[in-house]
This record gives sequence, C-alpha cells and structure tokens, in this order.
Amino acid sequence: MKKAVAILVFFLTFSLQAQVTIKQTEDDNDVKLSTLPYYNFGKGIGLTSPDSLFQLNIRFRMQNRVTYIDNEDEKPAYDGQIRRLRLRFDGYVGNPKFLYAIQLSFAPGDVGEVIPGENINIIRDAVLFYRPNKNWNISFGQTKLPGNRQRVNSSGGLQLTDRSINNAKFTIDRDFGFQVHNLNEYLNKFSYNFKGAVSTGEGRNATGKADDGVAVTGKVELFPFGAFKKDGTYFEGDVIRESKPKLMLSGAFQQNNHARRTQGQLGVDLFEQRTMKSILLDAMFKYNGWAAMTSYMSRNTSENALTFNPDDATDFNYAFVGKGFDYQLSYNFPSNYEIIGRYSIQKVGKDIELLVPDTKQYSIGVTKYIWEHTFKLQTEVTFDTLDYYDGSTKNNWYLRFQVEIGI
Repeated sequence: MKKAVAILVFFLTFSLQAQVTIKQTEDDNDVKLSTLPYYNFGKGIGLTSPDSLFQLNIRFRMQNRVTYIDNEDEKPAYDGQIRRLRLRFDGYVGNPKFLYAIQLSFAPGDVGEVIPGENINIIRDAVLFYRPNKNWNISFGQTKLPGNRQRVNSSGGLQLTDRSINNAKFTIDRDFGFQVHNLNEYLNKFSYNFKGAVSTGEGRNATGKADDGVAVTGKVELFPFGAFKKDGTYFEGDVIRESKPKLMLSGAFQQNNHARRTQGQLGVDLFEQRTMKSILLDAMFKYNGWAAMTSYMSRNTSENALTFNPDDATDFNYAFVGKGFDYQLSYNFPSNYEIIGRYSIQKVGKDIELLVPDTKQYSIGVTKYIWEHTFKLQTEVTFDTLDYYDGSTKNNWYLRFQVEIGI
C-alpha cells in the first residue's frame, strides 16, 4: 500500500511540473477523458466564457424499452420502463488542463430503491482531472475504475440492450479515489496505455464506512495495429467501418481489501468483510463492418465466500465468486443495420455452488443506427439456461425493443 501511494504522489508531482499547453479552441468543446470515455456524436451544447477561462458542455441521453419476459415456472409478463436517463456536464475551469465531469442519473433502474437512512444514488460521476499533456490523465473523485472493457464503455455504446451476465456479476464498476492514466495511442503504429487506481473499494456514493482497506487496480491496453478510429475501443460494433484491421488486447487486476459488499464495489453488505481479487481480460477486433469481442472475468476471496449474521447463524450471505467468458460477434451493413450475436458462460465458485446456478446466455440482436450510437433502435432476444447443483435446470427468455437517443 505504501508503495502504491508513493507511486501516486510521484505521478502527481511529475505532472504538476509539466508545462505543456493543450490547444483548445471555442469550436472544440468535445472533451476526451480516458477515465470517462463517453460516446459522442457531435459536440453537445457548449458554453465558453468570453475570456475562455471557463467551459461548460451539456449532454443528455435516455433509453426507453419494452420487454416481454417468460421465466420458467412464472407467469409471462410485460415490462415497460425508462431504463436510463442521464444528464452530463463537463468542461474546464481556468485552463483546459484542469477539467471536470459530472454525470447524474434519474431513472429508477439507475437510482435504485430508496431506503431510509441510505444514500440516494443520483450521482454517478463527480471527478476532477489534471491533464498536463495528451499522454497523462490524472483524476480525483468518483468515476469508473479501469476495469473490463464492457463496463468501461458507456451503456450508450452497447450493441445489445444490456451488458452480459458476467459483467453484471464480476465487474468492478465505479469507486472514489485517485487514478493515473498514461496514454500512448497512434492510429498507424503499435500503441499502449497504462492505467492505475487507488480507491476506497466501497463503490459509488458510500459514506460512513471508513476502514483500513483500499482497492488497488492496474490495467494494460495494447493496440498491435494502432489505435481505433474515433476511440473505437470505447463503443461496440464497427459503426465507423475501420478501413484497416484493428485489435485491442487488455488485462486488468484488482485487489479490494476488506470489501464490505457481495460484489466488491456493488451488491448488498456482507456480514463480514472479505478481501477480493479480480482478473479482467478483454480482446476486441474491428474491420470493415465486422466486430468481435471476447472477455474473461473472475473473482475470488482470501477466505470462504460465505458470511454469517453474528446474531443469527441461520442468516447468511456471500461474496459472488466464480468466473465467466463472453463471446460477441457482429456485422454492420453499409445501410447501418447491424446483426449481433453473444454467448456467455458463467460458472460460480465452489463456496457458493449449492446456492447459485451456473448460467449460459444466448443473445441475438438487430440494431438500426440512425446517428451512430447516439440515436439507435435495438431489438434483442435473449435465452438463459440455469443449471443448479442438484441437476435441475431452468430456462428463461425475453424479447426486448429499445430506443436510445441523446446529444
């Protein structure tokens, strides 16, 4: 831990001494932040003060969906909802090297159930940046950690209507802390990025849970054939139609010491703290409308994943441990109709195999891009097979239509 803090202080000191000026004109209000790689089409609504000392960009996006759900042993049902409604502000103060980003969420699925005494989860991102030059990005605040590719990507940049079952269970998501990114991306030659974070490990909007454990995260990204056009690693599908083959390989590791929640930064509170280790591997390929992605995610604990209520031995919960693989393939036609297929396998750890089934998920989708990912129509059919320890099986499926629009 002391070494991690010393490295962070070194990076901060080094960067504060840098005197490289970033050129930014009033016509260029599109802020690229590696910690928050939003998908942008156009430049939103931008306001710059007459003396160019302050800039404010305003964007919104929403996802409206309707779903037909048919779960085994349950009565079929329809569900219509505003899945996401986000408002985003970003810009700089005094100098383009000092930036900020704020993202607020308002949909019930984002905010979650309002529980008396608990925080309301409206704030998704509230983070300050120091960007001395194009190669360094230093941040402090609450935002996404450098984790698996599908989580780092904005939900607005997805091909299907939701992320995979493995992302839902094994992602490391958002946290409060420091991050340092060293970026070395070039379109036509080998490129690489190094990203690191020291954070609380408690997830977003956590208060009153101070302890002596922190989460340490590190990530490496490699681009053997050069960087993707328009930051194409940060959205799914080849909507840009890469003229040359592009490949990204990445690996991330996190150790979340004394985690309090069932999924580290996510989930409900455990009865006892557990130190969790996560491994997140990704590959992405795009060329001429074709796109392929694969990922591996895992989580394990230093002790048994089960935790028991000290006042009632029959009451327990558990850290979600196990591993999973995702495979995704798509083709975007010149007409901007895209077909997508995804297959996911999830195997739970031995500590919880009596309680949680292994799962396979099959998804097929058709998307029509009107303004790339900013305005699109999505249809998806997903089928789940749940395999329980006693040999029984359940099959669930849903059919969904979704519209995404934003600026």
